Amino acid sequence: MVKTPTPFSAPKVSKVEGIKERSNALREPVATEILQDTTHFSEDGIQILKFHGSYQQDNRDNRIKGQEKDYQFMLRTRNPGGYIPAQLYLVLDQLSEEYGNHTLRATTRQGFQLHGVLKQNLKLVLGTIIRNMGSTLGACGDLNRNVMAPPAPFKDRPEYVYAREYAHHLAELLTPHTGAYYEIWLDGEKAITAEPHPDVAAALSKNGNGTIVHDSEEPIYGTHYMPRKFKCAIAVPGDNSVDLFSQDVSLVVITDENGLLQGFNVFAGGGLGRTHNKEETFARLADPIGYVDKADVFDAVKAIVATQRDYGDRGDRRHARMKYLLHDWGVDRFRRTVEEYFGKSFEPMKPLPEFKYNDFLGWHEQGDGKLFLGISVQNGRIYDNGSLKLKTALREIEQQFALPMRVTPHQNVILYEIDPAHQADIQAILDRSGIKLENAIDPLVRYSMACPALPTCGLAITESERALPGILDRIRTLLNKMGLKNEHFVIRMTGCPNGCARPYLAELGLVGQAPDSYQVWLGADPNQTRLAEVYVNNLKGGELEAALEPLFFYFKNHRTKGESFGDFCHRVGFDALREFAATYKSVVSKNRSRYRLGVEDGLYQRLKATATTKGVPMTELVEEALEAYLKTLE
Repeated sequence: MVKTPTPFSAPKVSKVEGIKERSNALREPVATEILQDTTHFSEDGIQILKFHGSYQQDNRDNRIKGQEKDYQFMLRTRNPGGYIPAQLYLVLDQLSEEYGNHTLRATTRQGFQLHGVLKQNLKLVLGTIIRNMGSTLGACGDLNRNVMAPPAPFKDRPEYVYAREYAHHLAELLTPHTGAYYEIWLDGEKAITAEPHPDVAAALSKNGNGTIVHDSEEPIYGTHYMPRKFKCAIAVPGDNSVDLFSQDVSLVVITDENGLLQGFNVFAGGGLGRTHNKEETFARLADPIGYVDKADVFDAVKAIVATQRDYGDRGDRRHARMKYLLHDWGVDRFRRTVEEYFGKSFEPMKPLPEFKYNDFLGWHEQGDGKLFLGISVQNGRIYDNGSLKLKTALREIEQQFALPMRVTPHQNVILYEIDPAHQADIQAILDRSGIKLENAIDPLVRYSMACPALPTCGLAITESERALPGILDRIRTLLNKMGLKNEHFVIRMTGCPNGCARPYLAELGLVGQAPDSYQVWLGADPNQTRLAEVYVNNLKGGELEAALEPLFFYFKNHRTKGESFGDFCHRVGFDALREFAATYKSVVSKNRSRYRLGVEDGLYQRLKATATTKGVPMTELVEEALEAYLKTLE
């Protein structure tokens, strides 16, 4: 007989644990403070507001000494598997124009963020989202966040259908049960929601061995919810579009030869957040735990959640994620404890193919006669900017065709259920709105990601989203100079070490360390199945080319056939990279003196436009033109 676990009680808990305990199941002080004529919430209010899906921020670009901060709020949607109905998208678009900063931002967890909302408008905006098939409950805070799933809406590939279904089921299982959300934002009016799946309802009523908290409004979480955020994903064999190794829990769909669902491989203990100069904090990949039958999957997830709920560190929030529990205990002890709650043993993992990354951009067959379309959204920012009219284009498409949407883990969007008869009309809208086809996007841009960082994120140390486009341009210019014009790799950038854009799984990660100063991470693989490592600290933005040029030269001349940049860095090792860089002399500047020549403005603009079109530096273009002209005089 399996014994019931005895949870560990921390002798000292963090301040946030007391705030949660006093909140009356996430009601106070938000319920009181939302009615007050103020521009911001108290410190306790800020913490509880997160559970409702909103962060209090201030625009640091607008800070003036001696004046109150420019307080505003970010709202984040919770939509399992990235699913956004057309009705909800159009409402979000309208709210961003009327009450936000005129942009929407696709997140790396397949939701949307709405920035720039004032406190006086918060209740109206949140209520409008809820009444239009949306939710923000649990998009932030110490509980399960948005459940991820592969965004490709294939209808003829059963594993993808199951992944989407179970993302919704898992979200139902782990959604908070408190009435606070509807009481505060809808004055107690319950939004119309579907009944939970019968298996989910059964799991919520079955205690097992201590997985359910009795006499609590929150049967899964209890009074104190989770020690920290908790992240889950459903994946399919071979498809790592969800970055499955970065999750607290990942379930990989296992089907039989007829495509019928059999069960799930379970991974646990991933997480990327860390703190600079705190070596006890670190990024970690999820470990394989075992296989569970489909009939047991909800009980298995409950057991994992209960293990972290009852044993996770509530004294030190830096050490509170489940990855530290697995690191401290080891996988075997963690598995044994989960099995005590589960009441069963995990079976051995089922064989899996090698995982690959796919962004699903462009036009694809859906599998039922209809099409889907993946649209690139650089850094997830949906807006109109100059000739790029992405926000207008998506609004027009949704108003005309009312297509469901999936937000992808790579901050892009997928429109689906497209009648082939409408393909040309939709493509025409995108073409006239300046939206590039997937094969016209520089792969450096296509596979890059950045977090918002400055000016609104309170944790940002330096720039990220606003800086990355220029960084990518500089890296492309350097690659071209080095004779690597067709080379590309995964680049991710964050303004702090918390890892929202998952830089520790990038081939080249730039992590904010100080103003205009970054930690450089190298050596992850292109499919995000291996962690990167720190190559250099405190690299100033202006020193980027000097740091990368020797690496690119070494890579060009010593790579194996078909080897990616990340795999090369991992293979040769960081000692070899640093030793080579220390003795390297620039080949770009060797045998080249700098001279200044004046040209009239019109010629300069033509030269600049041609260089941009060809994707080469202006100096290279000028040298080629002069060399060709001088040869005609010989």
